[in-house]
Amino acid sequence: MQSVSAFFCLSGSDIVQWMQKNLNIEDQVEALHLGTLMAAHGYFFPISDHVLMLKDDGTFYRFQTPYFWPSNCWEPENTDYAVYLCKRTMQNKARLELADYEAESLARLQRAFARKWEFIFMQAEAQAKVDKKRDKIERKILDSQERAFWDVHRPVPGCVNTTEADIKKSSRMKQPHKTRKSVYGLQNDIRSHSPTHTAAPEVKEPTEDELRNQIQLWQTQLDRHRLKMSKVAESLLSFSEQYIEYDPFFTTPEPSNPWISDDVTSWELEASKEAGQQRVKRWGFCFDEVLKDPVGREQFLRFLESEFSSENLRFWLAVQELKKRPIREVPSRVQEIWDEFLASGAPSAINVDSRSYDKTTQNIKDPGRYAFQDAQEHIYKLMKSDSYSRFIRSSAYQEMLQAKKKVKPLKLFYCHFVNMK
Repeated sequence: MQSVSAFFCLSGSDIVQWMQKNLNIEDQVEALHLGTLMAAHGYFFPISDHVLMLKDDGTFYRFQTPYFWPSNCWEPENTDYAVYLCKRTMQNKARLELADYEAESLARLQRAFARKWEFIFMQAEAQAKVDKKRDKIERKILDSQERAFWDVHRPVPGCVNTTEADIKKSSRMKQPHKTRKSVYGLQNDIRSHSPTHTAAPEVKEPTEDELRNQIQLWQTQLDRHRLKMSKVAESLLSFSEQYIEYDPFFTTPEPSNPWISDDVTSWELEASKEAGQQRVKRWGFCFDEVLKDPVGREQFLRFLESEFSSENLRFWLAVQELKKRPIREVPSRVQEIWDEFLASGAPSAINVDSRSYDKTTQNIKDPGRYAFQDAQEHIYKLMKSDSYSRFIRSSAYQEMLQAKKKVKPLKLFYCHFVNMK
């Protein structure tokens, strides 16, 4: 039944109606949101474009074969993606032409794997030959399913990557033997495992040259991974040394460690609007430390106001708040943010690049929580690379950093006075 159902398509409105009827969802918007989450994980996909979202209209969708479901815990490598893109270039079909971002990815991967590109090309060529032997309709279906799989694991720029979802972690615990799968094996073609393939899988013994190339590839990956681990260890040590004075288990805080003494004064100081010297020093570690501290955000906003660029931070905060809104309020809030920051003649217009602006213009036609994702990322990078560095060098921040006064809680002072008595 699964192999037959893959050949049928159904519209987005049909999916929404089915979910409302069978899942007892009264709100049509909520059914559409749930369906979009399922599409983002690749359980069904549109046949006309690469954007994995559900539309409540006549857009046609096709179900993904269980072989490519995220519950199988695929962990495709860049070499797998290179094989797929290389194979697409060998298939002279208009529907299989590479998009601009895919062509850029292929060129980047070819430079990265220059030494073993011949082996990748051989794998792609072998798979392309096997595909040509299949029935035309079956081949078209399998091509679309494989394309949808890579749309999940290598999404279109601007789309949310769902491959780090909790469903993978939970599935690994239940099926640990599936944690190190590879999409493309040396011997078996990917399509031979598909449930839609009724013929027996074709197994070809590898030649001596293929085995030698595979061993060389594994050796290269081992060397690369060892190098990466050394960099990770170095970064971890640097991070630990930088934050050790903020860890109450390694450095005795003032006042006492709340995990040991049950005195929550230290946490209250951390949440207060009075920033001590240690807290201000932490803002200089990275831009994210400023953003996650309410006092840091307030001080940074004042600095931006002095430079007449406070709209950047206000836009970023508005988009962050949008992601937490109830689904019913999202469309109206999206329009408000657009009118304030991005519309023509907006009172607090922000400066974004043309690509982000065009993408956002398309997104607000079907408003969602992530409609401003591209513009927000652009503004974040702009503040991080420009405004944040000037904020750290500003006299206002340096004066706060050099201030020697620390907020000493009244309770600690009283205890010290009693001990002196």
